[in-house]
Amino acid sequence: MFSGSQIFMGILVFLFVWISLIFLNIQRVRRKLPPGPTPLPFIGNLGTLDFQIHHETLLKMARMYGNVYTLWLGRTPVIVLNGFQAVKDALIEHAEEFAERPITPFFRDVVGGPYGIIFSNGHTWKEQRRFSLMTLRNLGLGKKSLEAWIQEEANCLVKVFARERGRPMDPSLPILSSINNVIAAVLFGHCFSTEADAFQRLLKGSQAMAGFLGTFWPRLYDTFPSLLKHLSPVLMRSLVALKHLQDLRTVIKDEIRNHQESWVPGEPRDFIDAYLAQMLKTKDDPTSTFKETNMVQVITDLFIAGSDTTTITLCWALLYMMMYPEVQERVQEELDAVIGPSRAIEYKDRVILPYTNAVLHEIMRYSSISAIGVMRKCTQDTILQGFPITKAKLSLNNLCKTLHCE
Repeated sequence: MFSGSQIFMGILVFLFVWISLIFLNIQRVRRKLPPGPTPLPFIGNLGTLDFQIHHETLLKMARMYGNVYTLWLGRTPVIVLNGFQAVKDALIEHAEEFAERPITPFFRDVVGGPYGIIFSNGHTWKEQRRFSLMTLRNLGLGKKSLEAWIQEEANCLVKVFARERGRPMDPSLPILSSINNVIAAVLFGHCFSTEADAFQRLLKGSQAMAGFLGTFWPRLYDTFPSLLKHLSPVLMRSLVALKHLQDLRTVIKDEIRNHQESWVPGEPRDFIDAYLAQMLKTKDDPTSTFKETNMVQVITDLFIAGSDTTTITLCWALLYMMMYPEVQERVQEELDAVIGPSRAIEYKDRVILPYTNAVLHEIMRYSSISAIGVMRKCTQDTILQGFPITKAKLSLNNLCKTLHCE
C-alpha cells in the first residue's frame, strides 16, 4: 500500500513530467515560427498580455522581436504583423492565402458563428458578401434615396451641437445615434425615435462586440474551451456586452417578423425585403446559404462594423478640426463660397469642393479606425517577409502602426 505522501509525490512528479513535455513540445514548434516571447504551458503569452490584445503592447513587442513575430494565445501560436509593409504583404500580396477567418471556440459556442460576413468563410462568406454589396448598392449607396436620410440625420446632429452653445460635450453618442438611424433606414426601411426602447437596445448592441473583443474573456474562453463551454449560459447572462448583443439580435428578429407579415414580392423597400426575396428565389437550392440565421448575422455585422467605424472616423474629424483651426477655416470658407447657406451639401458637390474633399480623404487616411484587424487564417503554406508560414496558422494584423499611431 502507498501512503498519502507517496501518492501526493507521485502526482507532483506526473504533473511535472507532463508540463515539461508540453513545454518541450512548444519549444519544438517555436523553432519553425517567427521569433517571439517564450510562452508558458496552457496560457502561452496571455500572462504577458494581461489576457488582452492591445495595440500598444503589440507595438512594444515589435520593437523587441521585429515586425513579424509570434505570440501564443493559450495553446495557439498567432503570427503578429506590424507596420505597413508586413500588413500589405499579407493582405494585398498574399490576399488569397490569408482570406479566411478562424472560427474560434468563443465565436462558435458563445457568439454563434460561423454565419454572416465577418466571421464566416468559403461559400457562405462569398455568397453573403456578394449579395450584401449588390443589395446595398441597389438600395441607394451613393444615390439620392440614401442621401436624403443622411441629410436629415446630419441636420438633427447639427441641432444637437447647436443646443450646447459651445459648452464642452462628448459628441460620440449623438454621432452614433445618427449613424445607427441611417443604417436602420437602409436595413429596416425606417428610422427610430431616439427615445424608443428598441433604438436604445440597437445603440448598445452595435457597440457591444467592439468593446468586448478587447477584454480577456474571449482569450480565456479559447484557452480553456472545454471548461468554459459549460459556463457559457452563465457568461451570456452575466456579461453586459453579450446581453446587449443578444438585445440587438432581438430587435433585428422583430424587424424581420414585421417584414414577413407585410412583405409582398416586388421592388424591395429595404435590405430585409431584398433578403426575403433572395431566400424565396433560392429555397430549392441545396447549396444556398440564404437562411434566416445568416440574415440575422449579416444585419448584425452591418450594424457593428458600420456604426463603430463611422463614429470613430467622425470623432477623429472633429478632433483634427480642433487641432488644426486653420484647416477648419479654409473648409468653412470653401463651403460658404461654393454652397452657401441656401441648401444642404450633396454627394455630387465633392467635385466642386476640392479642398474639403481632400481634407476628408486625409482624415480617413491618417485616422486610426481599428487598431487591430480581424484575425486571419493561412489557407496554404507560404512565405511572408522571409518567414515560412504553414497552412492553418493564424495571423493578427496590428493596424495601428500601419496608420502612424505611434
